[in-house]
Amino acid sequence: MSTPNSLYPYFLKYPTICTDTRSITKDCLFFALKGENFDANSFAEQALANGAAHAIIDNPAYSIDERCIIVPDVLTALQELAKYHREQLNIPVIGLTGSNGKTTTKELINAVLSEKYKTFATKGNLNNHIGVPLSLLSLTSETEIAVIEMGANHQKEIEFLCELAKPTHGLITNVGMAHLDGFGGFEGVKKGKAELYTYLKKHDGTAFINRDNPYLLEMTAVAELTNTVYYGREVNNTISGKLLKTDPFLDLFWTDQVRSHHVQTQLTGAYNFENMLAAICISHFFGLTAAQINAGLSGYQPKNNRSQLSKTDKNTVICDFYNANPSSMTAALANIEALSADKKVVIIGDMFELGDESAVQHQLIISEAENTNIATLIFIGKYFYEQKGDHRGHFFHNPAEAKAFLEQASIEDSLVLLKGSRGMALEQLLPFL
Repeated sequence: MSTPNSLYPYFLKYPTICTDTRSITKDCLFFALKGENFDANSFAEQALANGAAHAIIDNPAYSIDERCIIVPDVLTALQELAKYHREQLNIPVIGLTGSNGKTTTKELINAVLSEKYKTFATKGNLNNHIGVPLSLLSLTSETEIAVIEMGANHQKEIEFLCELAKPTHGLITNVGMAHLDGFGGFEGVKKGKAELYTYLKKHDGTAFINRDNPYLLEMTAVAELTNTVYYGREVNNTISGKLLKTDPFLDLFWTDQVRSHHVQTQLTGAYNFENMLAAICISHFFGLTAAQINAGLSGYQPKNNRSQLSKTDKNTVICDFYNANPSSMTAALANIEALSADKKVVIIGDMFELGDESAVQHQLIISEAENTNIATLIFIGKYFYEQKGDHRGHFFHNPAEAKAFLEQASIEDSLVLLKGSRGMALEQLLPFL
């Protein structure tokens, strides 16, 4: 049986990790992870035939030759290998979590820090118990700073991911009404996210904190953090800022306690202001000049269906359908209401993982949408449909029903918000907009 230490020489020789036989590259290491409906041990022979140098398996029955490396548990082996690799690297690792804005903030931090350093940031949303190890194993000797996104939907998950990534610095973007089912309510969300602060306190790390957020200040006090760097709207912070314009893109001043700087961005949504301040604060901490910071911010273009403004043949669409929860949905509704357009349309899909709060939260979002000045409201999914009642707007059980409506409605010359949880797959509606 192999251990992380004994696997490490193989990793140094073959540093590309694959967990899917459909993406095998020559001389990679194939880790045969188990899924709910499959056992990847059975794909080891195929992975080797497709060019993998070795297959890491935990069922000896699937070993075909010496290229198969047998471990007690493949997932644990992957995690322990990643942890061991991280321990070999003496670099700053910024751990990032939060209920909303994680990925956009990560991308902003990466865009700015890259103006000075060779940075690595989590690809896509590889932020769970498998994604974080894969991210860590992507770090090389050339990496100067890493930004590791950590997602969670239950207690102790952030704690576990911190033990793998060993962040030297950390940021919680915010805490909101997300994954309520797994965390056991909002207080559980706060406790779960605060595990990052607890780790930083224990290991003498530095936390970047939005002083405008009372929940984060409360969590900071509970964790008894001492190495803190603050950002926010007020001038008593290391980095402060003022939003000048939001229509359609954000335009802001920011101050480093010495002088003010102006930057125009390509990002929409007033809710992204605090995400940009976080990126400015972290980059300033790591010694970037104002010119480098502004170059990174102004050059960043969202491409991940988060706050992404897209032009179709008929409309302008705010593509924000990668994820959704009550906090981010409220912010998105406020944003489209504030933007200038003769005609506006809201198309929103169900929010998942809300547990016992689901009915109430969907009802609240319907009411918030009704209270906007937007004439056309479209709600999609069983949770919204169950709250239909006498509300104005169009309600559909699923995206397929919505497609049929959109074909007939022929929405044109409008600003459209398209937002819902990932599982709703609302991108399938784009061709009809």
